[in-house]
Amino acid sequence: MTPFRSHRGLLATLDRANVDTDQIIPKQFLKSIARTGFGESLFYDWRHLPDGRPNPDFELNAARFKGASILVARGNFGCGSSREHAVWAIQQCGFKAVIAPSFADIFRNNGVKNGLLTVELKEPEVEEIFQMAGRYSGLEGTVNLEEQRVTLHLAEEISFHFEIEPGVKEHLIRGLDEIALSLRHEREIAAFESRHSPQRYF
Repeated sequence: MTPFRSHRGLLATLDRANVDTDQIIPKQFLKSIARTGFGESLFYDWRHLPDGRPNPDFELNAARFKGASILVARGNFGCGSSREHAVWAIQQCGFKAVIAPSFADIFRNNGVKNGLLTVELKEPEVEEIFQMAGRYSGLEGTVNLEEQRVTLHLAEEISFHFEIEPGVKEHLIRGLDEIALSLRHEREIAAFESRHSPQRYF
């Protein structure tokens, strides 16, 4: 898993609350057992018209958001069923972090497992980001995990502090997935196994 310390990139806003995982990656795209190729299907039903053409009214199809790597949305992002594919689709579409007032617990946990940073800010702070992104085309921001700070790069920069669990912060900064975390205790695990018989009794 790639370590996350700080990332600067173009902001894209999705002015919708309660964005569920079936909208993030619709169920028809979950057939693949590979962990690649989901980015093009991100928000598929919103991104496309019924005939398959791009929907010009969908926010993220706007030319000014092309190449965006920080997604800003409304509350309860990632609700619905648990599917890591939702996180994969967001990452494979180029997003390194998602900012919202709140996230569904399962989505947040899947994000941590896959190295996607979810940043919770207060609703007025998220609203200010929406206002600034609407006013200034091409607005870039920096999400600094080490400092726990989001900065908008305006003529006069605006910054917001965010909270994050220390264990999750270390997990992301070090780029350690659950297997890597377990292997940090490889010596203790080997010692435990040496003291116990592998035989199973029925």
